[in-house]
Amino acid sequence: MTIDHRNPVLRVVPGPTDINANGHIFGGWVLSQMDIAAGIVASRRANGPVATVAIDKMEFIQPIHLRDVISVFAEVERVGRTSMAIRIEVIATRDRGATDIKVTEALFTFVALDEQHRPRPVEGT
Repeated sequence: MTIDHRNPVLRVVPGPTDINANGHIFGGWVLSQMDIAAGIVASRRANGPVATVAIDKMEFIQPIHLRDVISVFAEVERVGRTSMAIRIEVIATRDRGATDIKVTEALFTFVALDEQHRPRPVEGT
């Protein structure tokens, strides 16, 4: 499945407090941005609240640098009865927009939640 890179779900610029000892952006910071974007897509698809239940196939391909503009792309890969798999790709734009680099990707699984925070069927499945 190829993600449409025309419209990111989220676009963020990491700050100086997001840098690790190697001078790159913390992996946990990147992961949180991915979870936010995936949650937006999953909540829209489920038409209600969702919870992250798994992250599969996480791969850090390239480091993210300070001053990179991070674009997080997400799309629904599959829908089950109560869960959804959301494919995430993160592209770093650097050199004042001259270079785009895929820096990480993952597959997030979400469960649709009812008012009691229990799994519920995903609408439209």
